[in-house]
Amino acid sequence: MVGPIAVNCYVIACETTRKAAVVDPGDDEGKILTVIKNNNYNLTHILLTHGHVDHIAAVVEVKKATQAEINMCKDDLILVENSGIQADIFGLRPAGYFTIDKYLRDEDKINVGNLEIKVIFTPGHSPGGVCYLTENCLFTGDTLFSESIGRTDLPGGSYESLLSSIRNKLLILPSETIVYPGHGQATTIERELQFNPFLSH
Repeated sequence: MVGPIAVNCYVIACETTRKAAVVDPGDDEGKILTVIKNNNYNLTHILLTHGHVDHIAAVVEVKKATQAEINMCKDDLILVENSGIQADIFGLRPAGYFTIDKYLRDEDKINVGNLEIKVIFTPGHSPGGVCYLTENCLFTGDTLFSESIGRTDLPGGSYESLLSSIRNKLLILPSETIVYPGHGQATTIERELQFNPFLSH
C-alpha cells in the first residue's frame, strides 16, 4: 500500500527474465524502488489503471529512476493534466508533470519478459479506466473491489458504464480469477458474483 489513501500498488514480474511492471505507483516511490532493487528487477513498464492523483503521484520519480514506459488509456489524459486540481481538492500530494509513452486500447497486449498482460477497457469510475489481466490475476484499479465497486461521482464517472464494464468485461472471466483491486483486500470473480451487492441484480 502506498500513500495516505492506501492505494494498492503492485509489481508484476517475470521471474525468468527479471523484467517487471508496476501498476499504479500512487506514492511512496522509495518503497516501490526498494522492492524493485532488492529483487533485482528491471522495470520496463508503468501501468496506470486510471488518472486519479492517488494512483499516479509517484510516476515522475519512478520514471526518472527506471526509464520505464508509461502506459495509460488516452481517455484519462484530462485527469492527469488536471491532477494538481485533484490534489488540492483531496489534500493529496500532486503528481507532477509527465507524458504518456504509449496510449492503451481495449485488448492490447503488453509483454513483460515472458509474461503477457492483456488490457481490458473498463470505463465508469473514470472515462479511460482499464484493468490488466495476466494469467489468472486481474488488476482492477478502482473498477471492482471486494464486495464493492468504484465510486462514480467524480468528473467523468458513470454508474451505468461502470456496471456494464464489470458485467460484460470482468465477470465473464474464469471464476477462479484472482482480483487485485486498487484499494482493500484481494478477492475472486467467483466471490464477487456471490457476495457483491452491486452485482446481485
